Amino acid sequence: MQLPLPKDSLVYSHPTPDHDVVVVGSGFAGLGMAIRLQQEGRTDFVVLEQSDSVGGTWRDNDYPGCACDVPSHLYSFSFAQNPNWSRTFSPQAEIRDYIERTTDQFGIRPKIRFNSRMSAAEWDEAAQLWRLSINDGADTVTCRVLIGGLGPLNRPSYPKVPGREDFAGTQFHSMYWDHDHDLTGKRVAVIGTGASAIQFIPEVAKQAAQVDVFQRTAPWVLPKPDRPVRPRVKTLFRHVPGLLHAYRTWIYARLEARVVTFDHPKLSVFGERLAKSYAARKIKDPVLLEKVIPDYRMGCKRVLLSNNYLRALAKDHVDVVTTPIEAITTGGIRTADGVEHEYDTIIHGTGFKVTEPYTELSITGRDGVELAAKWTREGTQAHKGCAVDGFPNLFLLVGPNTGLGHNSIIYMIEAQVQYVLDALRQMDARKVAAVSVKPEALRAYNDEIQRRLATTVWQDGGCSSYYQDEHGVNRAIWPGHTYAFRRVVREFDLTNYEMIPAAAPAPEPAAV
Repeated sequence: MQLPLPKDSLVYSHPTPDHDVVVVGSGFAGLGMAIRLQQEGRTDFVVLEQSDSVGGTWRDNDYPGCACDVPSHLYSFSFAQNPNWSRTFSPQAEIRDYIERTTDQFGIRPKIRFNSRMSAAEWDEAAQLWRLSINDGADTVTCRVLIGGLGPLNRPSYPKVPGREDFAGTQFHSMYWDHDHDLTGKRVAVIGTGASAIQFIPEVAKQAAQVDVFQRTAPWVLPKPDRPVRPRVKTLFRHVPGLLHAYRTWIYARLEARVVTFDHPKLSVFGERLAKSYAARKIKDPVLLEKVIPDYRMGCKRVLLSNNYLRALAKDHVDVVTTPIEAITTGGIRTADGVEHEYDTIIHGTGFKVTEPYTELSITGRDGVELAAKWTREGTQAHKGCAVDGFPNLFLLVGPNTGLGHNSIIYMIEAQVQYVLDALRQMDARKVAAVSVKPEALRAYNDEIQRRLATTVWQDGGCSSYYQDEHGVNRAIWPGHTYAFRRVVREFDLTNYEMIPAAAPAPEPAAV
């Protein structure tokens, strides 16, 4: 017979989680991670998606004029290149269709749990796994490794002015565009002149009787080299081996060359001259022209591309208001000079909380520490944009300081995906249950990031931007060439991590 183990015996094996890996989000980051997991033969994973469809940012943002400002043939997965883009810069609907098609092409859809929002995650130290709350506790899921693919463009930012709830008309953020609201003949206020606003303002101006654009800081605007892709070119991309890859490489190299001007702010003068000349061709009113020319170095804020924004501002029924907003009122907007501006509609084109990712999720690591509280206290930072000390087996894609001001974020996503895959390989090879980045490694990495950022245009260009947190620290941008980042994350640096060995199997009870 076999004797049972005593109650106080050492527990040798950890409980088996529901899934080895859980990926949160099905935009480019989450989908890219899921595809590469499956290609590596790692089938024990699930993707949690809060919506009823894939797409992430490109599902949630469908305002008029929405399109990409990175060339289409580069703004796509390297392993799923698309020869059929209709334009050199794709509109939102076409990008979303690409994401949907890629999901099915690689057989990922059965791995996605739709309408499943991860509302909380808690690390169980004893069990060495993550416990996830789905839809505010309606369901729970456990996993060994948790991968966040939410990205920074999912939490709308609103202007910090009083009275927003008092407005009697219709108002909405560009992320929540009210397509049922007819703008024809309306008096419309647009707050913000960022990447989304410059795309939808020309469309709004086609319908509204009056459009006032409230501008806090003028953006640098360059012409967008957008044009249809000719059918003959698509045919060549489909049938000539290597041609699409070569074209993609050429686009990458051309965009990558721009980083030199951002690393050395004085060199941005050449781009500034081009932008000023472009603005002068589109706007003849000297007062308006002065309003739209920035007083900071190009690149300090995101450089915007548009062929119709400046032309829209020059229309008779469009005005640019630079007087600061004092309050939103029942009837419209009151500016700091005491003027009451009356509107039927207010559209917030004020972007996203880029430097505050994951702060609306309750992610709890060791010793009950919440990620949001830790980042509030210490600043939003991660080791290689991916790992946070005290949060074992948590990997973030498009995490802090992985954003770009000059090239395609898809390149950065694929680099981070490779880093996570190598982490999983090394954990398996060394029979490691969990890894947690060492605080000193995270600190050293981020000290170096901030040192390198200090002399770039993103930090020393004479402006404040969404790249920076409330203390003026740049928490968004990678400071340099993207291929340098790929080298940094090419292999998982296990020596910078605390390793928790996988538990040994429980010994066989003694036979008597």
